[in-house]
Amino acid sequence: MAYIELTKENLDDHHICCALGAKQYEQAVHEKKNWLKERMEEGLVFSRLNERAKVFIEYLPADQAWIPLHAPNYMYINCLWVSGKYKDHGHAKQLLDQCVNDAKARGMDGVVHIVGKKKLPYLSDKRFFEHMGFNISDQADPYFQLAILKWNDQGVDPSFKQQVKQNEVDDKGIVIYYTAQCPFAVGMIEELRKVADRNDVHFQSYQFKTKVEAQNGPAVWTTFAVFYQGRFITHEIMSVNKFEKLLQKLGNA
Repeated sequence: MAYIELTKENLDDHHICCALGAKQYEQAVHEKKNWLKERMEEGLVFSRLNERAKVFIEYLPADQAWIPLHAPNYMYINCLWVSGKYKDHGHAKQLLDQCVNDAKARGMDGVVHIVGKKKLPYLSDKRFFEHMGFNISDQADPYFQLAILKWNDQGVDPSFKQQVKQNEVDDKGIVIYYTAQCPFAVGMIEELRKVADRNDVHFQSYQFKTKVEAQNGPAVWTTFAVFYQGRFITHEIMSVNKFEKLLQKLGNA
C-alpha cells in the first residue's frame, strides 16, 4: 500500500486520520489542520497510508516540538499510530524508517519519542521502539520515558526539562493543559468542563498557543495533561463517563 505526505498545499483535501467521520470533532480537526500548516513551516512531516485509516506518522525537529524537552539536533516523533486491521503488516516500521532516513538526511544525531513505562492509551508501546533499537535516556513520573535512537556518539542524550520532573502546578481543582495537536483534546474540553460543574469541582483549562508556552509548561505530555489539587493525574483524553468516575474517585480519596 502507498503512503502519501500531506503538505500545506494538499492538507485541506485529505483526512488526517484522527476523528474520522465524527461530526462533533469537525471544528477540532479544522484547528488541528491549521496547527499542522504552521508546523510544516518549521519542518514538520505528516505521512499516512493512502487509505481511510488511522495509519500515520507525524514528526518534526525536536527544537520545534511543543514538548519540554532538551534534544538538540534530534528529530521528535509527535505521533506514530497504526490501528485496527492495519496492525501487524509492517506499517509502523515503514513509517518509522521514513522518519529515521529523513533525520539522517538532515544531518541529525538521532530520533526521540515519548513512550510509557507500560502500555497506556495515547502513548506508544515502548516494546516496539526497543525492538527497533531505541534506548531509554530519561524519565519523568509517573510513567513517561524518552526513547532515543542515536547514531552519532558525539550527540547529547535527550532529557526532559527540569520543571516537568516536579509534576505539580499551583492551581487547585481540575486543571487541564492541552494543545491543538490532537482533535480529541480540543473536542472534549467543554464537555469535561460541564461534568466538573455538575460535580461542583473547580475547572480550569489552558491551551498552549505557542511553542514557547508548551516548551516551558509544567506537563510532559502537552497534548493533554490533567492536574488535580496541583498534582498530575493523567495524560489520557477521557470520555464524559470516565471523567465523571475520575472526579468521584478523586473526591473520595
